[in-house]
Amino acid sequence: MISRILITISVLVFVVVIPVLEVNASHVFNPDWPAHARFHEVWQLITNCGIGLLCLWLVWLKNKVQVASVLVILVMGGILVAHAIQGFYSGSILSGNMSKTILGMELSAFTASVAVVMAIGAAILESRSKK
Repeated sequence: MISRILITISVLVFVVVIPVLEVNASHVFNPDWPAHARFHEVWQLITNCGIGLLCLWLVWLKNKVQVASVLVILVMGGILVAHAIQGFYSGSILSGNMSKTILGMELSAFTASVAVVMAIGAAILESRSKK
């Protein structure tokens, strides 16, 4: 049960929290962004929400915690990889002039790291419970 809750919390980050933070004038409706960049933003939000709903279905109805864990790691780990290579493509994990850190990490990277760790923990717990 704990593994299911860990996955659910991780999924809520990219199905609820991130869309709430990005469907506004700073991202989806940002007039300074090219139309194609806004298109990619909405595409990413829709895709991630679909993956998140799939994760919840896998966890709660199919008891496939480990598969859902991998999907969470791919989605939230993608944030960490994009952050790690942001210098390569002149990107930034920061939005506007907001910068919040926890334990020396940007809030977004910290949150993604926590979600990845919870997904790994859920997979390990599920593996141990099946032995």
